[in-house]
Amino acid sequence: MSTSAGHLIVRQLEAHGIRRVYSVPGESFLDVLDGLHDSPITTVVARQEGGAGFMALAESRLTGTPGIVMVTRGPGAANAMIAVHTAWQDATALVLFVGLIPVADRGRDSFQEFSLDGWFGTTAKRVIVLDDEHRAAEVVSEAMHAAASGRPGPVVVGLPEDVLVRMTAAMPVPPRSVPSPVPDAASIGDLASRLAGSTRPLIVVGGDGWCAPTPGMDGAPATSGDAIAAWAEQAHVPIAADWRAYDAVPHTSAAWAGYLGYYRSDALAEALSEADLLVFIGCARTDVLSDGYTRGFAAETVLVLPEPEATGHAGRIDQQLLATPGSLMASLPDPEEAMGTRGSGWMDRLATEQRGFATPAPENPATGVDLSAAFGLLEEKLPADRILAYGAGNATLWGHRYLKHSGPGTLVAPRNGAMGVSIPAAVAATLVHPERVSVAICGDGDFMMNGQELAVAMAHGAAPLVVVVDNGVFATIVQHQERHYPGRPSGTAMTNPDFAGLIATFGGHGEDVKNTADAAAAIDRALEAVTVRQIPALLHLRIDPATMPPSTALPAFGAGA
Repeated sequence: MSTSAGHLIVRQLEAHGIRRVYSVPGESFLDVLDGLHDSPITTVVARQEGGAGFMALAESRLTGTPGIVMVTRGPGAANAMIAVHTAWQDATALVLFVGLIPVADRGRDSFQEFSLDGWFGTTAKRVIVLDDEHRAAEVVSEAMHAAASGRPGPVVVGLPEDVLVRMTAAMPVPPRSVPSPVPDAASIGDLASRLAGSTRPLIVVGGDGWCAPTPGMDGAPATSGDAIAAWAEQAHVPIAADWRAYDAVPHTSAAWAGYLGYYRSDALAEALSEADLLVFIGCARTDVLSDGYTRGFAAETVLVLPEPEATGHAGRIDQQLLATPGSLMASLPDPEEAMGTRGSGWMDRLATEQRGFATPAPENPATGVDLSAAFGLLEEKLPADRILAYGAGNATLWGHRYLKHSGPGTLVAPRNGAMGVSIPAAVAATLVHPERVSVAICGDGDFMMNGQELAVAMAHGAAPLVVVVDNGVFATIVQHQERHYPGRPSGTAMTNPDFAGLIATFGGHGEDVKNTADAAAAIDRALEAVTVRQIPALLHLRIDPATMPPSTALPAFGAGA
């Protein structure tokens, strides 16, 4: 029995176990949309292609399965580029399907024509154009495999509209398994010797893939993150996290030493410089975690990644193991062997310093809400398994510092610093895990970039909690201006709506919080709205525009509010 190529694409996505696709519809891929009509796959219709891409990014990060985005040619593809760049720098598996002009119209400057490879060739793992309807299933399978294997990332698939409606007798193909390289015994023995001989080792975790169960271990913890935390405690090795990869391990672990990157603690930054052995698992030594390539370069370095190219890593590599977090944990030596004669003093010191850093202290701003107090209250009142979705900019930094993670699968945040992620990511999180509380933490500028995606929450009966920190400026840029051009603010002020009133137009519950004393009751009412009434809620935290995090938080580049 024959079917159209567009319908076959949907059948192949079903074979891969895809539950949702995120899309802004376009006439260039109508046949795929028609195939989705009778499919068990839910089509989540976003209001802007960037929002759709960020939703798919969140789906990938929370499930371990590549997120799927479908957009139209030209303007639609342009809007989706921000999600592709985020997936590329964040190493998150994503497949973007882009409808294209008919094959016969190529090269004639046709309506919305553009070069798919020219736009995405340097920002995607692979760019594929479906020119043969009989290969529709194979191309989807190839894209899914490429996105998830090695260093995960985005794959872009072009779908000419005339090819989609051609008929084929081809059938769905079996999904290709993603290889998980396992270190050999000699390499593990070498790692054990390095650890045993170290007095100040530090594990740095990051990237995706920590939610996967640890294979081959009887009675193993539920995730690779739980497993490495338990192992590190026994081996007396502290664990730090890469920037915005804070949920790789549970923060309740005695080995938890905090996170590196913007707004890291000075104590942990010094520990990175003091360490005599660094073991990077799932991430590389990059500019952000190393304070602009200034820390952690003298230490002996072990790199654990599933791809040999070590994309983005700077500095020495004394040993490289090809492994995922799960395959590494299934192979690690006895923790006592890795401990050698090392006591727990180094690990205990870093853990104690982190607990102090994560304890809110009054800031007493001249006006508005004390963010340390407000986020301290959120930490107390939010359920432990909450999912936190961040945008970019200074407004998020109090959340990074004071909100803890119970383990993998509780964080979606753009490691490339893209604004506009928080709302669509939190909305997607409520679709993936409707039984949990999903929280979008954003600045006023970040909210206005993709706040329209709250309409998607209403369409699907989802109930995220949104925390908007409102200072009326693009605060990260203001902080840069004060450093380089003091007393000369330019192009950074904003005029904002009544955010609490705005969410009411989406059928949600809004709280306008103007002072610290009102924060606790407002948080309680907002949580009641999302958990009992099951409607979106928003906390509008008004703060003094002069409120800034410590200077150590100032990025060397980037945008945010």
